[in-house]
Amino acid sequence: MSTDERRVEVHPGCEAVVDFDPSLTFECIEECTWCCTHGVLLYEPDFFELAKHADLNEATTTFRGENFVKREQKNRAEHVNEEGQACFFLRDDGLCELHLEHDWKPARCSVFPLQVTVEDGEIHVSVRESAHEHCEGLDVSERKVIDNLDAFLPQVLWELDDPDTLKEL
Repeated sequence: MSTDERRVEVHPGCEAVVDFDPSLTFECIEECTWCCTHGVLLYEPDFFELAKHADLNEATTTFRGENFVKREQKNRAEHVNEEGQACFFLRDDGLCELHLEHDWKPARCSVFPLQVTVEDGEIHVSVRESAHEHCEGLDVSERKVIDNLDAFLPQVLWELDDPDTLKEL
């Protein structure tokens, strides 16, 4: 383990190796939505939960054998990527339909701006490299990430064969 890594119990019996500065803080910044322009990977439990809230044929796509929430063309200048696309569920006001209307979001959305990898059978957590450049919520609040890991890392990640979050649409 490097000097920055530390083992943290995130949920009872569920540990992660944390590889980021423990003083790191994060709070979503209104109007940012950088994370909503990525294709949202749906783990199997998320896929089944999403089926309760949306038409999967409309809202999802399969890429390289993985299920994702579709990115779609949005007719606006804000809350979109370079191609003018954003998450199927991102409303015009920059808010998430799933989170607002159903008080739920896929595990992958909870993890942002962190990334999860598996090394030697252990879950490792770090900050996405691109987050340092694009995520406006890093180090702007008092909310320490390490003290709130349970909010970022749903317990379902420990039940998956491959909880790697680097996969993108």
